[in-house]
This record gives sequence, C-alpha cells and structure tokens, in this order.
Amino acid sequence: MEEWIGGIWDRWITQTARRDHPAAAVHLKDIEKTLGVIFRALGGDAGLRVAAAADRHHGARRTMLQRIAGTQERAAHAALDMETLRLPPSIAVFPAPTFNRDLYVWLAALAAGAGPTFLQAAHATHASDWIVRNQQATQLALQRYPGLLPRYRRLVDALLAERFAPEAMPADEAAQESAIRQALAEPGSVSTLPPLTRAKAKALQPVPLWLYPAPPVAGTTRKNNQPNEAEGNEQPQEQQALNKRYEAERTEMPENEAPLILMFRAESIFSWAEYLKVNRALDDDPNPDAGRAAENMDKLTLAENDQRVASKVRFDLDLPAAAEDDITLGPGIPLPEWDWKRRTMKADFCRLQPMVAREAEPQPLPERLRRHARKLKNQFAALAPVRRWQKAQPDGSELDIDACVRIAADRMAGWHFSGAGAYLNHRPTERDLACLVLADLSLSTDAHVNNEQRVIDVIRDSLMLFGEALNSTGDQFAFYGFSSLKRSFVRFHEIKAFDRPLDSVARGRIAALKPGYYTRIGAAVRRATQLLDKVPANRRLLLILSDGKPHDIDLYEGRYGIEDTRMALIEAREAGIKPFCVTIDKEGAGYLPHLFGPAGYTIVRKPEELPDRLPLLYAQLTGNA
Repeated sequence: MEEWIGGIWDRWITQTARRDHPAAAVHLKDIEKTLGVIFRALGGDAGLRVAAAADRHHGARRTMLQRIAGTQERAAHAALDMETLRLPPSIAVFPAPTFNRDLYVWLAALAAGAGPTFLQAAHATHASDWIVRNQQATQLALQRYPGLLPRYRRLVDALLAERFAPEAMPADEAAQESAIRQALAEPGSVSTLPPLTRAKAKALQPVPLWLYPAPPVAGTTRKNNQPNEAEGNEQPQEQQALNKRYEAERTEMPENEAPLILMFRAESIFSWAEYLKVNRALDDDPNPDAGRAAENMDKLTLAENDQRVASKVRFDLDLPAAAEDDITLGPGIPLPEWDWKRRTMKADFCRLQPMVAREAEPQPLPERLRRHARKLKNQFAALAPVRRWQKAQPDGSELDIDACVRIAADRMAGWHFSGAGAYLNHRPTERDLACLVLADLSLSTDAHVNNEQRVIDVIRDSLMLFGEALNSTGDQFAFYGFSSLKRSFVRFHEIKAFDRPLDSVARGRIAALKPGYYTRIGAAVRRATQLLDKVPANRRLLLILSDGKPHDIDLYEGRYGIEDTRMALIEAREAGIKPFCVTIDKEGAGYLPHLFGPAGYTIVRKPEELPDRLPLLYAQLTGNA
C-alpha cells in the first residue's frame, strides 16, 4: 500500500510540476533529415552533421512544485562546434506542435548564419559576450532570410509568455531577465548583462531560441600517447542510440581502491533465509544502467587504469605475425592525405599495402547461392552486348519502312528532303564500362546482423552474387577490400583484378575475407582511382560498400576523416570516375550527402538484403551504358 500511494504521488507531482507540453513535443529523430537539408540550404557548413544534444544542469529558478518533485533541473541546449550542430532531442516548450517544429527550423537557420566559429571563445569570456553573439547571429539570420521574421516574432511572443515574469524575481535576477527579454524582442539592443549581486542568486533561465557553447572537452592527463585499447570497442547500445555529446575530462585513477568502511550496520547483512540466487555479473559485463547514469551527469570523468583484467583479453587489434598474416605484395604505395584545417595536401603521408589472403583455397560457388546466381545471370543477360537493328541509317542491309513512309509524307506536304537515313543496319551494341567494387573490411563488419550472419558474411555473399551477375554483362570489373591501422598501414586486399577472371581463385579470396582494423577510406579511394584510371573505358564506376564513417586510431576521425574522404572523391570525379556508396550505416544520412552528393549513395536499412540490392542497384546505375 505504501509503495502504491508513493507511486501515485510521484506521478501526480511530476505531472503537476511540468511547465513544458509533452503532448505537443516534436522529436529530432523525426525531422533530422529535414533540418539537415534546411541547414545546408541556408548556407550552413556542409561538413557539419545534425545530432542530439545532452541534457545539462542549468541552475535557473524553479517553482516550488518543481523543487518538491526534483524535476526541471536539466535542459538540452542547441550548440554548434566545428563538427556538429547539436539540437535538443525533443522540443516541448510550446503548447502547439507547429511552434515546436518552427523552433527547430529557427535554430537550424540561426546556426547556418552563425558559422562554425560562433561562440568560439564563449567558454573563457563573460556571459555578456554570449548574449551579444546570439543577438548578432539573430540579426544576421533575419537579414539574410527575411521570410523568417514573422516566424521569429511568433516564437518570441510565445516564449515570453512561458518564461517566469521579472516581477516575481529578486531585483538582480529581474534585471537579467528583463535584459534577456529585450534582447529577444529587439536583437542588438542589449550590449551587456546586469550582474548578479546576491550570493544565492539563480542563473539565467534557458533561452531555447539561442545557441549555447558546445560542451568543452578538458585537457588530457594521460601518461602516454598510446591509444586506448578500448577505443575500438562498441559503445553501449543506449549511447549509440542517443549519440549525445557530453562535457568530459580526464583525471588520474584514485590510488585508494578499497577505502575503509567507517560505518557498519549489522542489519544490512542478508540472513540465510533472505538469500536470493542471482546471476553475478563479471567485471567485463556491460552495465545496463550505465547509459541512464550518464544521462544524469553534467560531466563525464574518465580515468586510465594501468591494471589489466585477466578475463578480458582482446587479440583482434594486435598485428599478427608475418607468417600468419596475409601475403603482402611489394613494399607499399605512398599516398597523400588532405589536412582540412590547414587546407593543404600532405604528400606521401600514408602508406598503402597491397595484400592477398594467405589461406584462400580455390573453391566453386557455394551451393546455397547457385539458384540465386542463376536467376541473376538470366536478369543481367539483357545488359550484355547484343546485335540490334539501328533505324534511320544512311546505309544498311534493308530498307527502314517507317523512315520511307515518313520521307514520302514529308515530300507530299512540301517539306524539303533533309537527307535522313532510310535504311536499317544490324550492328552490335557495346557497353564500354568498368566497375571497381571497394569493400570495407573494418572491425565493425564483425557485428551480427541477425542470429545467423555477420556483416562480413553479408559482404562475402554480396561479392559472390555480384561477380556472377557482372560476368553475364561482359563489363570489366574488379573487387578490392580495405582496412587500416594508422596511416602507415592501410591494408588493400586484392580479390579480383581487372585482368583476372572470376574463377575459383577469386571465389576463394572472397570466402577468406575477414574483419580487419579501422576505416581510412581516403587512401583506399585514391588507390582505387589510380587503378580505374588505367582501364580504357568510357564510363568508370567506383562502388564503395561500407558500414560506417571514416575512422582510424590516430587523427583520422570526425571532420578530419570526412574531409579527407571528400577530397579523395573529388579527385576521383575529376579523373572521370563516378563514385557511389552503398552503406548499412543508419546514421549515414548525416554525412554521406557531404561526401557523395544527394544522389550518390543509398542506405540499405536491412543489411541482410544487400546481396539482392547490390546487383539491382548496379543495373539501375549502368542500364543506359
């Protein structure tokens, strides 16, 4: 009964204390793509992605009911940094959903006009500078996009009605609130923020119409520059779904690992009758409550522990011995890399190592794929070069009856005979096309897509069936795979070269594919461009199969990796090559338009469908070749 009454009280006080409108909430995941298009269309940096912001403690004044309920202490603020536009995961500020949606649009427009250098020094300056910067950004957005002015006015009027009235606040807080209201109503009219004079004064109420400083990442205090072995591990499932950015810092591991228990209560020990058999978790097991705990923290503190857990041994990131690793072909190929911050190309910065699988035994097409392969061969036979009748030719083996009738009708109508052809000619049609398939073999391909298959298994089946389909067309094609371990070791696996047939040797290499290390796409694309550039073909297609964004354990991550990959793709287009990406990354819509353009990629939502989708996609891309 006590718990039941407590649950009723908790639900009632929580709902009563709320000042937002959850029934009218608009969620970022529902309009994330739309906001990305709006942000880039209004002039925002195309390299930035749109993601959810984390809740942060604001310290503003709350009502008595909110203090009793312990709610409304945290809020998610819109923020902009050099890599990401962070927006609240949901907005329920206003009672009408259209207003909450308009607020998302306004924040995207504000960030597009502000630029990536907005609030760059806000962490080290006074709050007045932050207010001035937001007013300047507001003026710029309204000046560049006058059509947003009515929407902005409606949002300001609705927001002022939702905020605490200055009359109900102490004098110093009231002065700050009045300044905020004036800055919202008349951007550019407030040059400074009145100071707080009381020791217990509350902070400013959150301003949903403005951008806040991005959460800073404190300096590292790690003892060495070696990468953490856990950096390649998968994040907890909850954190992957939220993908929020938190303020973080590094610190030293506390030396006292077993502090003395100062207080002891004998009644806290379970008796034999109270014993319950539970599954005792190991230290290596993921904590299901870790994501929820992180949600309630303003700053995540990380410490490096020198001790190793004996039950957690990972060998998949260690380099194998030369006798066990795949066979290397030559000393390696030096390749450049693009430094987007310095706007320079670093010559011979990477070394790409061509390789072939050591344990690749020649084998036929697997029995389970043969029926599907026969079906694809029949479908793709229509794309193979055949002899076709060409109409209206100046000469040929037979008369073109339709052309003759048309010419006679034109003469009777008084039209001058233009010399159009009146013959049919039987000539073979040609498909002068070359395709190179570049498969991502990074460590993430070891993840399962269902109870039976991993991503790498799906890639193997896709290459097997795709090769059989391409054999039916007569097109030139090649298969390569790649992964990387820092810039000095970009692994480039040769599966089938242009001058080699798709035989049992190539199928054996496909079957021997295994997950590698990381994803340095730029170097792999540059090498693929070099290979395609040597192929004499009128049309050349670079088809990239990937399951994630560019990443490596050195500096190749975030914006750096994306911009280097984009530069490599630009170089490919300048060489007359058409790149196209097929990905199973559900977050690919945030960065792929910047890399490949709006029509240069496709996202396969169900990875197990890739073997079926890939040949059909190729037919669509090259059907008119």
